[in-house]
Amino acid sequence: MRLMAVNSVAKALGLDAGLALADARARVPDLAVHDHDPAADANWLDRLARQCGRYTPMVTTDPPDGLLLDVTGCAHLFGGEEALAKTVAAWLEELGTAVRWTLGSTAQAAHALARYGMRNDRAMDEPVAIRRLPVAALELDSESELGLRRAGLKTIGAVADRPRGAIAARFGAGAILALERLLGEAESPLDPDYRQPAVRIARRFAEPVANSDYALAVLDDLVAEAIVQLTQRDRGGRRFEALFHRADGRTRALRVETGLPTRDPAAIRRLFDERIETLTDPLDPGFGFDCVELAVPVTEPLAPSQPGLEGGHEPGDDVAELLDRLSTRFGRDRLHRFIPGDTHIPEQGHIAVPALQSAAVMQWPMPEPGEPPVRPVQLFDPPEPIDVIAEVPDGPPYRFRWRRKLREVMRYEGPERIASEWWHGSRDPLGRTRLTRDYYRIEDAAGRRYWVFRHGLFGREKSDPRWYLHGLFA
Repeated sequence: MRLMAVNSVAKALGLDAGLALADARARVPDLAVHDHDPAADANWLDRLARQCGRYTPMVTTDPPDGLLLDVTGCAHLFGGEEALAKTVAAWLEELGTAVRWTLGSTAQAAHALARYGMRNDRAMDEPVAIRRLPVAALELDSESELGLRRAGLKTIGAVADRPRGAIAARFGAGAILALERLLGEAESPLDPDYRQPAVRIARRFAEPVANSDYALAVLDDLVAEAIVQLTQRDRGGRRFEALFHRADGRTRALRVETGLPTRDPAAIRRLFDERIETLTDPLDPGFGFDCVELAVPVTEPLAPSQPGLEGGHEPGDDVAELLDRLSTRFGRDRLHRFIPGDTHIPEQGHIAVPALQSAAVMQWPMPEPGEPPVRPVQLFDPPEPIDVIAEVPDGPPYRFRWRRKLREVMRYEGPERIASEWWHGSRDPLGRTRLTRDYYRIEDAAGRRYWVFRHGLFGREKSDPRWYLHGLFA
């Protein structure tokens, strides 16, 4: 176990990233450590990149801990490039983040100077500063970097002064491309993670409006304006938020959501009417509304559609509209539907989610034509224990007792072996050991069909595996 990152206090004590944890504790016995979470770090970096959209729309992440901002055309709004950089750095430091920044004519130059150059030093010309960087700034593989050092080429300038053909022959064309991008001789365009700003429209009044009906009529106008913007973007709204700002400083928010992207103003207004009818506290203007605002924070692509010659709605539109209205009336979490789960564990193969949640990418597994269903229509949760007479170690069941009644097995099919999700650990969330299951489709003397399984491999996972009835076929 090694240190992945250290703060300024630990660095002052002589600790650095890459040091073994045992050595670090030997130097600082009361060292506070936390587990490295790369997913959380990436999520935090992505959130910072989104927030940097207030400074420039051209922002991209530079993993594992960097951000690249193209401030061309934006710097004058903040008093120049350096003033803008200092503003961003001050904002990040307020969040408790250690910042190391620099400015460069290209994204590669800024990246290299920030990670390998002098801290926040712009006194030196950029070409001179780049030539003084270590060869690590090329970010080649460890073998190539070691080869450059052994050849006496320890700086970017030393590599740049050598014939390019010799460098390419020894270290490959990738080394030349990295060098030319760093020197500005090859293009290295920034690929920003650009997010189009959300649709947001507001209508302010010269005098407070004390009529709720008039405020709702203004909301209709805002919806029409939002539809125009969504049409220009070829997108449809999934969530609409109406904000009524009162003169006394209070804000009343109404939020509606749709299961499919829409640009139908009539449908949107019906959802707002449903939402208003469910309010326990009516839409009271108080001393009047100063402003009515409409936001569409969640949108999805919605290309123009061609209606049929006979007119009418697209198939499924009426069902989607019904789900929208019911979810708005009773609450988003009151109406659910099932979607397929990304797992081979039978009881986890379907997940109940709010009906308005986006449709799953996965498709339900379909049986082969003419074949019986692979899974039963009814599943027991949890599976019910049964007493089984079966051949050891892995034979099929001959008879079993379920709910105090003995049943004779006439036909069986199997086993279908389903292993545990070993990549999640040896135990499930309830602390139980994950075991292999052998499933059988069986039929008793009365013609009833069951889905049973042996829980655990005999002699390898358990000395006495139990049997369970998991479902009934129709």
